[in-house]
Amino acid sequence: MSTEPAQPAEDPRAVELLRRVPYGRVVTSMRALPFLAVARHIVVRGCVLLRMHAGFNHHQACHGSVVAYGADNFSSGPGAGDATLWSVQLTGTAELFEPTTDELELFGRGPHYVNGEPFDPVHMRIEPQFTTVHTLDRTPERHDEYAL
Repeated sequence: MSTEPAQPAEDPRAVELLRRVPYGRVVTSMRALPFLAVARHIVVRGCVLLRMHAGFNHHQACHGSVVAYGADNFSSGPGAGDATLWSVQLTGTAELFEPTTDELELFGRGPHYVNGEPFDPVHMRIEPQFTTVHTLDRTPERHDEYAL
């Protein structure tokens, strides 16, 4: 029986796939409970840079901690010429940082409000240490059959 992992720890497709979608979810624990928060991301020199709302203080739980980040194309579906749905998961230590003018431009405009409060952006950097990619081959959609 082989002791080799079924998948490599570093999937070279992961960071490239993240470039195809603007949002994902960051996961860590806060007060001993898991939490999941939506974040805007960009990829710069192999690092995943996140922008999220500071008003929830989720960034304080993430800063200096190992976090998981995930994104997928499930809601938008495959792009032109791509018949596959995919999801990317990565882990790494999150660090607060101040983005450059060029990085801010890549993020684009943020939302005006988050849960009725003015959007207060905070930025974190994750250098991926472990990445995985999962794919699903497309099957015909059942648009009207999601609930009873």
